[in-house]
Amino acid sequence: MVCIRQATIDDLLAMQACNLLCLPENYQMKYYFYHILSWPQLLYVAEDYGGRIVGYVLAKMEEESSECHGHITSLAVLRTHRKLGLATKLMTAAQNAMEQVFGSEYVSLHVRRSNRAAFNLYTETLGYQIHDIEAKYYADGEDAYDMRKQLNGKLYRHQHQHQHQHQHQHQHHHHHGGCCSSEAKGGEAKAVPKGAPA
Repeated sequence: MVCIRQATIDDLLAMQACNLLCLPENYQMKYYFYHILSWPQLLYVAEDYGGRIVGYVLAKMEEESSECHGHITSLAVLRTHRKLGLATKLMTAAQNAMEQVFGSEYVSLHVRRSNRAAFNLYTETLGYQIHDIEAKYYADGEDAYDMRKQLNGKLYRHQHQHQHQHQHQHQHHHHHGGCCSSEAKGGEAKAVPKGAPA
């Protein structure tokens, strides 16, 4: 049995070891620390019944952009634990956190043009589409597909702002005579603009 859980700092060495076994794109430990200190909600591991890390997803939010979006930095599952749906579960966990915690509008990633297994996972199972092709993206000169998937983060942000606005108004009304005052009724009527989603 393998469980998917949020990564901790204690998992970083095992995540790096998994990366080194699975992928040609490797990172110094400070890069893993950068991710977990900046976006701890977006890192997940697959842990087997013996406590061994057999897969991970390393993700972040893009800061140098006008749009709020996430990015999958790295995804890997040990060869011994493939075909179990772990990559899909890891990706789904990270994507959900991007939406619900950060209000991400979409998520991006890069994949080698030659990596058909990963390309099929992203397109057929996870619903990503090719946004662009980046020539010689990888250190060995191979091109990358720049892929994106739309998320519902804008909806989450709208709902959160609406809830925060309603709570603020409720607190304001509580200090001014409660919900029976005419001011309170007027304020509550404005909490949901006409035509806005509930």
